[in-house]
Amino acid sequence: MRSPFLILADYEQRSLAHVAGLPEQLDAPGLWRGVAYRVGRHRLASGFDEVVEILSLPALTHVPGAQPWLLGIANIRGNLLPVVDLKQFLEGERTVLHERQRVLVVRQPGGNVAVTIDELYGQRSFVEAQAIDAGGWVEGRYAHFIDRVYRLNGQDWGVFSLDRLSRTPEFRQAAA
Repeated sequence: MRSPFLILADYEQRSLAHVAGLPEQLDAPGLWRGVAYRVGRHRLASGFDEVVEILSLPALTHVPGAQPWLLGIANIRGNLLPVVDLKQFLEGERTVLHERQRVLVVRQPGGNVAVTIDELYGQRSFVEAQAIDAGGWVEGRYAHFIDRVYRLNGQDWGVFSLDRLSRTPEFRQAAA
């Protein structure tokens, strides 16, 4: 068994060996970075500036007479947030909720709102050379919120505008 000192020294050595990127690489022209996640079968990413916080699915209080995609209201550190089933809003199909479920807290006029995602992948970075034609990739309601698509390691990622979602009249009215 290794001593705590040796374990910490190993952590330090591995940390110093890992270079996340040089400053000129992090701000390179054509570089886009965001939070990556999955909704249904769609791999999506949204800008860091659009996501306030990422949380586990909080306890919900049902809202009678609300849209079916409005799961309820959650108390997050004393603030009441509407929680929206993003998959049901976009596809009409209810998300199967589970204990590892995550929500993205999104800023919208009048207060924040939380939207469910099926899986969180973390941070992703894309460059212009990875951009592909979004025409055939985007369908249904997703077309209103995805402007571009990137292909990375054989997987397609749509850049999803949470800001545009929060300004959609139907979404704003029900989630306000």
